Amino acid sequence: MNRIDAKFQQAKDEGRAIFSIYICAGDPDLETTKKLVLEFDRAGVDLIELGVPFSDPVADGPVIQNATQRALEGGTTLRKSLETLSAIRSESEIPITLMTYYNPVFHYGVEALVKDAVDAGADGLIVPDLTPEESADLVFAARSHDCKTIFFTAPTSTDERVRKTNESATGFIYCVSVTGITGARDALPEELVSNLQRFRSLTDKPLVVGFGVSQQDQVRMLSEHADGIIVGSAIVRKIEEHLSEGRDVLVQKVGELAAELAAGVR
Repeated sequence: MNRIDAKFQQAKDEGRAIFSIYICAGDPDLETTKKLVLEFDRAGVDLIELGVPFSDPVADGPVIQNATQRALEGGTTLRKSLETLSAIRSESEIPITLMTYYNPVFHYGVEALVKDAVDAGADGLIVPDLTPEESADLVFAARSHDCKTIFFTAPTSTDERVRKTNESATGFIYCVSVTGITGARDALPEELVSNLQRFRSLTDKPLVVGFGVSQQDQVRMLSEHADGIIVGSAIVRKIEEHLSEGRDVLVQKVGELAAELAAGVR
């Protein structure tokens, strides 16, 4: 069984949602990326969204854009991200989705990227700028390798659009909580819960909420309405806050925040 499916089943058996974290590979360096993921695993995080740095991250806000720039300046590439994923996998079975944009996938080769990602230990792929209508090659390759393909819904998604997304998505559906880019927010939209209820009526896939979630009480509230919650910018911002300190201190401080947020689903 794919690790993502197994994790959702485990969480269902425990009567809770899953908690996921996004980080950018290579921020601040690839060795620290590995240490962070292992620390997240110990802290009770259920799933990792490992971002591959790209020069034009159109779905991301300033915090993650800055992380991407740091990673690129440090020499992080798609191939090096896969090598780091493989190193993580030698020490952890935590489910990991690889998040990248379509340009690197296209240049690498769709079939080759899916195969190499799975061989490195990826359980799924998230490509924010690839629509379901244009995803046939990726979906076919991914299903051939038991790799999940995660697609998005947004507050503006029509019922027809959600059904189309449901056809291409496996693993789970990524429910964007707000109209806009990534970034921590003090308050989430009032209509978020009703949107999740509408999406629930249109798909049997797990619903995982991301974009804007940054606090334990938000995680706790959303865990009553969704199957999972993703936090990215708040974690990446914590990394940025501790860049001037030793890497062990950085991993400890970011791990503490991860544990605090993960407690929101338990």
